[in-house]
Order: sequence, then structure tokens, then C-alpha cells
Amino acid sequence: MTDFARTAIVIRGRGSVSALGTAAVAPVSAASPFTARSLGAQQAPVGSIPAAEEELLQALRRQQPAFRQLDRTVLLGLLAARTARMQAGWHSEDELSGNPSSDMQAALLTVSIGSSRGATGRFEEFHNSYLTEGSVPAAASPLTTLGNVASWVAFDAGSQGAALSHSSTCSSAFQALGNAVAWLRAGMAQRFLAGGTEAPLTNFTLAQMQALGIYSPFGAEQWPCQPGAGAPNTFVLGEGAAVFALERLGPEALQAERKQRNAPLLVLEGVGFGFEAIPSKTGLSPDGQHFQRAMREALQQANCQPHEVDALVLHSPGTTAGDAAERRAVHAIFSGQLPACTSNKWLVGHTLGASAALSLNYACELLLGAAPAALPFATWINEHPVQKPLRRIMVNAAGFGGNAASTIVALAD
Repeated sequence: MTDFARTAIVIRGRGSVSALGTAAVAPVSAASPFTARSLGAQQAPVGSIPAAEEELLQALRRQQPAFRQLDRTVLLGLLAARTARMQAGWHSEDELSGNPSSDMQAALLTVSIGSSRGATGRFEEFHNSYLTEGSVPAAASPLTTLGNVASWVAFDAGSQGAALSHSSTCSSAFQALGNAVAWLRAGMAQRFLAGGTEAPLTNFTLAQMQALGIYSPFGAEQWPCQPGAGAPNTFVLGEGAAVFALERLGPEALQAERKQRNAPLLVLEGVGFGFEAIPSKTGLSPDGQHFQRAMREALQQANCQPHEVDALVLHSPGTTAGDAAERRAVHAIFSGQLPACTSNKWLVGHTLGASAALSLNYACELLLGAAPAALPFATWINEHPVQKPLRRIMVNAAGFGGNAASTIVALAD
């Protein structure tokens, strides 16, 4: 067995923020977390972060002069990354007060963050300023490049390693995660902060989603995002972030830690990717060929068979064609014997480049014993409920352009 196969990538910490606040699983009796946003004469449901998390975000913005100019996407990523580092123990009092630390082996920490659109709000502000005033400030370019997402997370962590930003539409977070896993297994880094962040709730972005004809016709209080329900399309845009503190452990170190720990240890077993060259950049094949490739690759990396997967967290964004294609792909991989199936988009909406990371965080909570609520509408997903203790979960993601990705997370044996 090669060193590559024997290396374990453990999740030391996790941080997230979404329409559920900092939770990954909603209480069974929860009401719809969505709110209404005015878009012209229409009201569009959106998954915006709650008031308490909004206060945290604004407090973070005021914490340092440099933070006041950052896009909301970057700030959401900073919030999630700080929580992940705190859980992992990769922090100091200086870091928590907003001053980067120098005592955490900073050179060994690498950052990899995915975002489909990056600094959406700031870009639109600068562009509007140019149209109205004919000029833009010098900071416009550095504040709106995709690379500034990961670089600010790295700055806040006191990292001296690489800061990598990824954009591959709605599978961006898993692109970041896959890169982290590859670097860790190759010995190019010892610690990684990896995940995704997105703040797309601008009028222009909402108008783009509505122009596609996929936006939900239901009100915010009606559970407007309905994965697996069929027609009509029920896509709902959300904002959020999730970041993971990852570390590489050899087999001896993994076994020694398992003996010492009283808590379960989560391991990333595989990150697979799939692509299909389709004529329409917004479409996908009816049987989700890119999903199938991604799931097969993840299974191969994890060295496990389909029947060893206990549950699936589906990408399932509530679009008729997308949901149906993923369902056919899942049936093809699991030979019709589906494991338990669930989704979190009915609770947080589709957060674009952050969606895969939020789904993975949800999967982690399920592995640690959280009980998901049944989806409160008619959907095929409820035909495969999560009922038994879970050891291994596959998480799917896909996006425009034919990209798909699948990740397998498990409790360490």
C-alpha cells in the first residue's frame, strides 16, 4: 500500500454561516428560514443570514480599517474560517482580536477557498460608480479579483503559505477541497483551511437567476426551495460560507489519536470530479454523466463500494432538470439500491460557490449524530430517510459549464 493511500486527511475544525445561522441542521419544528427581497415589482425569496450573524459580520467589518472595504463574500469566509481555526486550536488571543498570529507555525498553513462569483457586491458598486461618475478608486481591482478571497482568509490566519482561490461555478468549494487534499497527501502542506464562500444576494445576481426561468414562484414562508419535488422549478438563492481545518495524519498517528480521543474523528476519504462537454453551458445530460464520473472517482479514492455509503447529501438545487439528472445518476451508481438521501438547500437555498462546503458541513453533523428533519413537502428524497447510525456519507455538487464533484466523509475506523 502506498503512502498516498495510507494517509488520512482529518477534519480538525469546521465553521459555517448561512440562513440557519451557524447551525448545520435546523430544529424539527423550525419555520422557513427564508426572507423576501424586493426585486422591482416582485418579491423574491432569499436565504440571507439571520440578524445575530449579521451583527457578527458588521462587527468584523469594523474590527480593522482594512476590513471595512472588503466584500461581503470575503467577510463571510473570514467568519467561517475563524470558527474552523478555533475548533482546531489553530488560534491565539491575538488572532481572535483581529491581529494575525505569529506563533502557530504559520508557514505550514495553506489556504484554499472557492467562490463562484467572488466579490459580487463590491464589483457591482464599483461598476455603478464608473457608470455614474466616470471613474473608479484605485482599490477597485485588488478588492474584486477572485484571489482576494483566499488572501484575506490567509492574512487573518497569519499564514505565510500559499493562498489559493478557486472558481468552478457551484462546485467551487469542492475544487478547493480537492486541491487541499492533494497538497496534503503530497506533503506540500501540513495544515489547510479549505472551503467556500458566497454573498450573491444583489439585485443584479437575483435578476440573472430569474432570467434563467428557474427561480421559485413560492413565497418565503412556503418553503420556496423544494429539492426533488419536480415541477415547477424552485431554485432559491442564498448566501453563506463553510470552511474546514484539515490536517494530514499517517496511519500510526491516526491510530494513536483515536485511542486518546473521546470524540469521533472525521476523515475526508475522497474528492472526485466529473465533467461533461455539453452544448449548453447551463444544461446537463439527462442522466448526469458528470455526476456519475465524480461519484465513481470519489468511491475509487475512498477504496469503498457503493453499498458502503450510508447516506447521500444531494446537490439537488430544486430545478426540475438538474434534480432529475442527479437522481438518475445516483440510481446508475448505486444500481437502484439507494442509501439514505437528504439535502440542505431547502433550508439554506443555493449558495453557489459555498453550497458544496455547506453540504459537507451538514454531512459532518449527520455523522456526529444530528437527526435531519423530513422535508416538509412532497419529494422523492423523503422515500429514502436517514434512519440508522451513519459511518460514511457522500456529498454531491455541480454547476454551470458541465462541472460536478463528489466528496466522501467518514468516521475514522
